[in-house]
Amino acid sequence: MGFSVETSIPVLTVFLQGLLSFFSPCVLPLVPLYISYLAGGAKRVDEQGRIFYPRKKVMLNTLFFVIGISFTFFLLGMGVTSLGRFFSDNRIWFARISGIVMIFFGLYQLGLFGRSKKLDREHRLPFQLDRWSMNPVTALILGFTFSFAWTPCVGPTLGSVLLMASSSGSSQTGMLLIGVYTLGFVIPFLAVGLFTGAVLGFFRKYQRVVQYTVKVGGILLVFMGIMTLTGMMNGITSYLSSQGNSAQTQTEQPAAEKEDSSKDKKDNHSVSDSETSDSDTSDTATPAPDFTLVDQNGETHKLSDYKGKTVFLNFWATWCPPCRQEMPDIQALYETYGENKEDLIVLGVANPKTDDHPNNQDETQEKVAGFLSENGYTYPVAMDTTGDVFSAYGISSFPTTFMIDKEGNVYGYVSGAITADIMESIVTQTMEGE
Repeated sequence: MGFSVETSIPVLTVFLQGLLSFFSPCVLPLVPLYISYLAGGAKRVDEQGRIFYPRKKVMLNTLFFVIGISFTFFLLGMGVTSLGRFFSDNRIWFARISGIVMIFFGLYQLGLFGRSKKLDREHRLPFQLDRWSMNPVTALILGFTFSFAWTPCVGPTLGSVLLMASSSGSSQTGMLLIGVYTLGFVIPFLAVGLFTGAVLGFFRKYQRVVQYTVKVGGILLVFMGIMTLTGMMNGITSYLSSQGNSAQTQTEQPAAEKEDSSKDKKDNHSVSDSETSDSDTSDTATPAPDFTLVDQNGETHKLSDYKGKTVFLNFWATWCPPCRQEMPDIQALYETYGENKEDLIVLGVANPKTDDHPNNQDETQEKVAGFLSENGYTYPVAMDTTGDVFSAYGISSFPTTFMIDKEGNVYGYVSGAITADIMESIVTQTMEGE
């Protein structure tokens, strides 16, 4: 089971994608928080009473922080393994636990738990609270937990890299590509750590400011923990992403007026150009989670009603540039295969905000429908207003496309934007069972 995707993989592009992810509107504005917290436990006072930050200690904390970030990226890249699937299927609980950890660290940084020498000496606690001040282990855990707050924002870029990795010639090459992406993402963090002492040293004359740096970091950490725990971070990161994308000079044309130029696009600098499985390669069929949703036209779609037909299921968001890039090709696919009246069902899925779920991934249902109408997209887009379908399919990046065979089983999936040729290929493979 599983389809093959042919693609070329430019290493420099992967590295640049990682580098640009750092400058996304979800990560860059929070850099002061990372600086203050990673340097929080490194502050020293010399004999003259001057404050300084040992560069080696700050760099060590920063290094373990980025290792924690990298761990999450590699787990996402292991999506076809049992560990990767466990991580993906339970990512909501991981996010909630991460939120609790953030809150705990923030409260401790604010001094809420104190530092009881008596308790530490008599070992009434299973751990010593002083050990939770900033150190490499703490930085490692924080890097892992912070990565959950960024996933909705860097997801589109990371998703395209995961597609490249899954389409590479071997698992080693795939992990190498994720490593290149991670390297591009963490180098700016290391640069920040390298100059943290110099930056904070600028405020030595304003010791009151420096004195409260850690306290402010603790407050922000508690705030981020609450947002991650409650799901508010999804709404904020999707808003920041939409604001960042709105600054791009990109003209949207109606789907009917766009020409397919993807056939002429080729990459000259590549690691490999091969065909490999992009999905679960086991022989055990996985039933696609059933759902009943209403589309932008008020029509009801129940997935199980489409048994006997092949289903092209695309998860997307209006603020996602890669999603917008592939939508004209999806519209063309919908028209070519008889507008859902023949053997192929083309169905999009969006996650619009509602009064009951204000932190969903997209704009309101009315705005999503308006976006589709304005750009001439007529294929049905089901509105997952609760997020249950997104959760059932383990959506962690946009766009993500699932192919469902005639028996109602998941045949394969692709994370990231795909070209018209690849769409045609995976549809044919799913229909023919190859």
